[in-house]
Amino acid sequence: MNARNIDARRAVVIGAGFGGLALAIRLQARGIQTTLLEKRDKPGGRAYVYEDQGFTFDAGPTVITDPSCIEELFTLAGKRMADYVEMLPVSPFYRLCWEDGSHFDYANDQEALDRQIHARNPRDVEGYRRFLAYSKAVFAEGYLKLGAVPFLSFRDMIAAGPQLARLQAWRSVYSIVSRFIQDEQLRQAFSFHSLLVGGNPFATSSIYTLIHALEREWGVWFPRGGTGALVRGLVRLFEDLGGRIELNASVAQIEVSGMRTTGVRLADGRAFAADAVASNADVVHTYAKLMNQHPRGLAQGESLAKKKFSNSLFVLYFGLDTHHSQLRHHTVCFGPRYRELIRDIFKGETLAEDFSLYLHAPCVTDPSLAPPGCGSHYVLAPVPHLGNAPIDWEEEGPKYRERIFDYLEQRYMPGLRSQLVTSRIFTPLDFRDQLNAHHGSAFSLEPLLTQSAWFRPHNRDAELANLYLVGAGTHPGAGVPGVIGSAKATAGLMLQALQEGVRA
Repeated sequence: MNARNIDARRAVVIGAGFGGLALAIRLQARGIQTTLLEKRDKPGGRAYVYEDQGFTFDAGPTVITDPSCIEELFTLAGKRMADYVEMLPVSPFYRLCWEDGSHFDYANDQEALDRQIHARNPRDVEGYRRFLAYSKAVFAEGYLKLGAVPFLSFRDMIAAGPQLARLQAWRSVYSIVSRFIQDEQLRQAFSFHSLLVGGNPFATSSIYTLIHALEREWGVWFPRGGTGALVRGLVRLFEDLGGRIELNASVAQIEVSGMRTTGVRLADGRAFAADAVASNADVVHTYAKLMNQHPRGLAQGESLAKKKFSNSLFVLYFGLDTHHSQLRHHTVCFGPRYRELIRDIFKGETLAEDFSLYLHAPCVTDPSLAPPGCGSHYVLAPVPHLGNAPIDWEEEGPKYRERIFDYLEQRYMPGLRSQLVTSRIFTPLDFRDQLNAHHGSAFSLEPLLTQSAWFRPHNRDAELANLYLVGAGTHPGAGVPGVIGSAKATAGLMLQALQEGVRA
């Protein structure tokens, strides 16, 4: 198949989250005429943006840990990322706080880390160095080598088996950290990262300790103008390449003829023909709803619905008429319980009385996200998904908001209530209804070893030759680097199929 024929091919990508955007850019950059369909009125998916009374609130991901995977999208298109978005370093990466008043500033500064670790437990200084070496080994194997490689057959899993066994991938993140670290608060500091991708530190594969090495390798970054500015930069890049994005375009059906997709039909009746369709939508929604008129959709949707899904989140966005200079950009507020609270989050049938929180204060890095002298914030609490805990969030949401405000004002942000200008909440019901997330899960399938790599929904459907998946529900998983890595894996499959003239 010559280049001219490839250029005539059309692809449709459902969903303009980071995964969908990255995939659409890769396809368009290679000459595939690509249309990106987004249900909501703005692109970004979970990286939506709210604006209210001069405050800008990033709705979702705010921690950028691998800017190189984003820069690669611009480079392959012959562009410079700096011409589209400015990335600002964040330091410390996080401030980790406990209820006894102690804190730990996690930064990319070995001397500062050693000093803080030594103050807690001198023996953990050497233990941390051994943990970092382990994390780097997992990073090299699990991220650099396999992060963007699709696992389409069990042979792929077998091939990776010896290395995974050597790295003791069957062990949990917390158990591996505990091998090296003795201090309990430091164990929390170096195991909480799996929560950033919807993983239980006591159940998620130790492969996810690679997040620590990833942060030490590239740092933590934040786009000037917020995560929404990065989304806008990617959209502009896609459009500069000739791509087409349709907003308010809710997909009702993926059209299938025989065992091939032919395009998609929107809820408003419009149809988009395509040689290949890729879905950045929730994986259960993709099969059970968008393909409910085809046996493959019904069977796969039913199968996926039986999997274990990640926790959900309660997110509270609020703007204050003052700037809290005592805060860091990213603050993790550990509650009185760790193991027990995480058990309640992942297996509980009700809402726990206590919580641990992530507090985002982006004006520390970029004051432009609020009116002069003011502060934009959001705080999120991991909570059970609706399949485990069918909580009436219409009633409980406002109560939970007040409990969180009380807690923040008492411990971290004195005077908060008197400074409040605006606030809004986003509950598991919103994850379900606005993002079509199964059970209101915030991160799709839980990243267990038995739901990773080949065991995760594949980047290309096993039966429909030209149906593809991208995003948190497929390999390698959730998180900004993960979903952008999934786009690289999926794009490789799609482009190969087009070039071979076999599948797409």
